[in-house]
Amino acid sequence: MQTRSLGNSSLQLTTVGIGTWAIGGGDWKFGWGPQDESEAISAIHQGILDSGINWIDTAAVYGDGRSEEIVGKALSTLPADQRPLVATKCSRVVQADGNITGVLKRESIINECEASLRRLDLDVIDLYQLHWPDPEADIEEAWQTLVELKEQGKVREIGVSNHSPAQLERLRPFHAVASLQPPYSMITRQIEAQTLPYCKQHQIGIICYSPMGKGLLTGAFDR
Repeated sequence: MQTRSLGNSSLQLTTVGIGTWAIGGGDWKFGWGPQDESEAISAIHQGILDSGINWIDTAAVYGDGRSEEIVGKALSTLPADQRPLVATKCSRVVQADGNITGVLKRESIINECEASLRRLDLDVIDLYQLHWPDPEADIEEAWQTLVELKEQGKVREIGVSNHSPAQLERLRPFHAVASLQPPYSMITRQIEAQTLPYCKQHQIGIICYSPMGKGLLTGAFDR
């Protein structure tokens, strides 16, 4: 499968990745219903071994860590030379009542990173991203924390998801942004006006999510 450089980073990614939002299960606010763990692991292995995909995307909030745990189990049974690059995200925290809160404070992000490393059974996360710029007032603190984690060798590259060009501009003075992960598909094209040109100008890689419009473009629905 064809690979491309991710923006200004050291990562070479296949043009298709494996998304794991759904495998977090249905027991959380944004779940996609019950999931079978063995089927999820099999699907991950199929994408890597049969299709040649070399990276997998997850997030700490997916199933309140459940998605990362399943990804970790899937990777643990693969030979080291066949394991994909792993991207995960921080800053969305599931509260005791099931609601999700944006937390961009340094201590919280450091704790999230350590928890993600444990669940994924990794020493280093290949790409670590801020999930949402919420609360927006704290994005600089959060970004500087990601820079710190990179300097400590706990993550290789750092990026963001769901950020605007104006927010990216606030982050770049502290460290280059390797990636932006926005929604993008044939029916969700808002980033074409300003975000794509900005990212091209500043060598920020785009790894879009929901490219099939959350199922609307798969042909599974006719009304």
